[in-house]
Amino acid sequence: MSKKQLLQKTTYDFDDLVEIVALLRAPDGCPWDREQTHQSIRKGLIEETYEVIEGIDKNDNKIMCEELGDLLLQVVFHGEIAKDEKAFDINDICDGVCKKLIYRHPHVFSDVEANTSEVVLKNWEELKRKEKGQKSKAEVLESVSSALPSLMRAQKLIKKSELDIDKDGVICNIESIISGIKNGNNEEICDLVFECCKLANIAKLDLEQELYAKNDSFCAKMRENL
Repeated sequence: MSKKQLLQKTTYDFDDLVEIVALLRAPDGCPWDREQTHQSIRKGLIEETYEVIEGIDKNDNKIMCEELGDLLLQVVFHGEIAKDEKAFDINDICDGVCKKLIYRHPHVFSDVEANTSEVVLKNWEELKRKEKGQKSKAEVLESVSSALPSLMRAQKLIKKSELDIDKDGVICNIESIISGIKNGNNEEICDLVFECCKLANIAKLDLEQELYAKNDSFCAKMRENL
């Protein structure tokens, strides 16, 4: 589609977005867009993701729609960069995720029965391990992204380790660690946080989300006291 045809449109779709990004990256396009790499726009992907989260937390559909668009732009941008490098393109991305969804939902696309969310999630994890060829516990743990926020990663690692974690044992560890901190062993503060992650898993709490809410609560209380 030509630039003139794009300008004549009143509404746009996904294919138009891909076309526009390609035009921006073209030799006669935008100098800035042409210069970008996966690494140079990495920060933008993170920022747009958190801005989508903000829209979700505020239950603001206008913000969500706008920020999801910005996040989608990041995905298309990475796809276009990869296409220029002859690595993959946006169609490969779509193809891969569609195949993954079909494979991991045999209760929808095949004759496997899964009548509860718990069974669906259990099957999903088993299929994921099989798909990625994960045969050992170490391989499962290594599959947890190191780029995740630390609290989120800790909880995922603990969950995927499938350790038999006892609440009383964790509390006992916490008490011991606190005793060490009182005696000046400040390096144990990190151990305390990790044990709290275990406790949060037992209580089925998302510690990252809980701390996010606690930060807002703290700010609100500070405003009241100022």
